[in-house]
Amino acid sequence: MAFRVLNWFSEMAGGVQFIPQLFIDGIENKGCTAEKGKALSFSLKAVRSLAVLKAYLIFTEDGCEDVRTEGEWQGLEEGMDLFSFDFSAAPDAGLYFYGFELHTPSGVWYVCENGCKCRDKVHTDRVLVYDEKYKAPKWLDGGIIYHIFVDRFYKGAKEVPVREDAVVYTDWENGIPEYPEYPGAFLRNNTFFGGTLWGVIEKLPYLKDLGVKCIYLSPVFKAYSNHKYDTGDYMQVDEMFGGDEALKELFKKASDMGIGVILDGVFNHVGDDSVYFDHFGKYGKKGAYWGKKSPYYDWFSFIDFPDKYEAWWGIGNLPRVNRVPSFRKLIYGKGGVVDKYMSMGASGFRLDVVDELEGDFTEGLCASVKKIKKDAYMVGEVWEDASDKIAYSDRKHYFQGKQLDAVMNYPLRSGIIEYALNGNSQFLADTVTMLYRHYPPHKMAYMMNVLGTHDTERILTVLGGDKAEGCTNAEKSTKKMKPSEYRTAKKRLKIAALLQMTLPGIPCVYYGDEAGMEGYKDPFNRRPFPWHNVDTELYEWYKKLTDIRKTSQVFTAYDFEVVKKSNGIFAFNRKTENEILTVITNMSSDVVKIKLSAPQRSLLTGKNHKSVITLQPLSGEILITDKK
Repeated sequence: MAFRVLNWFSEMAGGVQFIPQLFIDGIENKGCTAEKGKALSFSLKAVRSLAVLKAYLIFTEDGCEDVRTEGEWQGLEEGMDLFSFDFSAAPDAGLYFYGFELHTPSGVWYVCENGCKCRDKVHTDRVLVYDEKYKAPKWLDGGIIYHIFVDRFYKGAKEVPVREDAVVYTDWENGIPEYPEYPGAFLRNNTFFGGTLWGVIEKLPYLKDLGVKCIYLSPVFKAYSNHKYDTGDYMQVDEMFGGDEALKELFKKASDMGIGVILDGVFNHVGDDSVYFDHFGKYGKKGAYWGKKSPYYDWFSFIDFPDKYEAWWGIGNLPRVNRVPSFRKLIYGKGGVVDKYMSMGASGFRLDVVDELEGDFTEGLCASVKKIKKDAYMVGEVWEDASDKIAYSDRKHYFQGKQLDAVMNYPLRSGIIEYALNGNSQFLADTVTMLYRHYPPHKMAYMMNVLGTHDTERILTVLGGDKAEGCTNAEKSTKKMKPSEYRTAKKRLKIAALLQMTLPGIPCVYYGDEAGMEGYKDPFNRRPFPWHNVDTELYEWYKKLTDIRKTSQVFTAYDFEVVKKSNGIFAFNRKTENEILTVITNMSSDVVKIKLSAPQRSLLTGKNHKSVITLQPLSGEILITDKK
């Protein structure tokens, strides 16, 4: 696919302007990604006043030595010296960096990342070359993902067994989750509100009506806590959630309604109260805690056996796992975790703290999943730009073709929040453009676009603007916005959701965000769903947006361009061969009139706009144009 515009550097200090361009198979490329087998070439324009005598391209594969290629002067273009740089062969899959070295009468200069000249060698950009071996999860197209924290979504009518050591809260509508005295204080999390997988099954019509095509479940494997990130037994679904029977039925009923279900795969750590560690001797004292003869002993790193060991972020009830052969066999070997749950009907996995997993483990896991379901959705928890991430001194290769389909798009969340709160359209534009350039188009199309998750404050609370700094956990547990604050936060959320639903990627709604739920960080963002107190205005807005996503192929289009990013206005286009989608949002305090280049129809109201559209403060529009 051909793209336009790559990276235009504007006039910089000293009157020096550089315009580097990347070409793939001779076509100018908008992004910094290329498919394996495509030939790369570069060009550079430099102002005549610099009097460039020679220009070199400095090109290097990640972790390797630089390769210098002298450019050929092609003459003048737009009054600037034009140099071209060619390679004799297409690069293999990997991450590559490049920059430019310029020899002039005033000495040797380099092109800096901001477009200026500098004395120090700088790689101005990079290219990610991918060799994709997996089928894209196109079953997600046109829909949304819905993130469910099982214990807090819906109880359901079917009874489930309750552990003797579990504490069950009976006040679903007004209940406050158990919280530690202060952030970071130890908490066993053995308190439950009673949500089950049977309850999720009962609410499938609600999810279907909301436009959900994929349910992302918080962990369901047997575990001591309500959150289940402390796995007790990978091979059992927790009985308080309904056990294997409920999960199998959920897979079947959801599939019948055109909805896939992905599981939360927690493969970096387990619970101390697990069959594998068995700190408390509940599993016959066969766990690693009870001696070196345990079949699980080498899964863990003991510092001072048995009570001092490596744990996730030092949290004692989450001993960290070494992914030794026996562990890998359990997870993605024959008859293991992947085999069992994918065969039951899972549609993929969300990989918890994937940056802490070794690359070969992630590759083996993804290969096992995709072998069973070719278009399974494999998404990782990554909070930064995933294209060049380094974690624990290890460069990650998520998007080079053998691992993930997508990651959780936290950078986009930051961009949208900054815009919705402060009207900073430039920051949002820079964020979206960076992601669009750094991620391969077929990966960008399936990013999990989140506004809120179980690890963040509720998005409505964030957009209310009160961070509750200085408040105790006891105060946070009951703190809510004033009516005026809530109204403003809701206006902001409507715009944030509009952007989430229309930008490239798959929107992921955290349960209850569409209902107007408030809450600070864990555990206050994990209250029970308020089924008898849903903000119907907000729900209808989400419903309208998800209905719109079903109406056109333009929401899956790779072609994307920011067209306005100043004074609180943010606008972008997405295109197919037949349609142009234009999204315009106004987070300024002014009424804004925008001239249209062609007549357009509003997908929000159905109204036709011939030449001008008026946007009120804190509002937005979704417009579509038929190219014909």
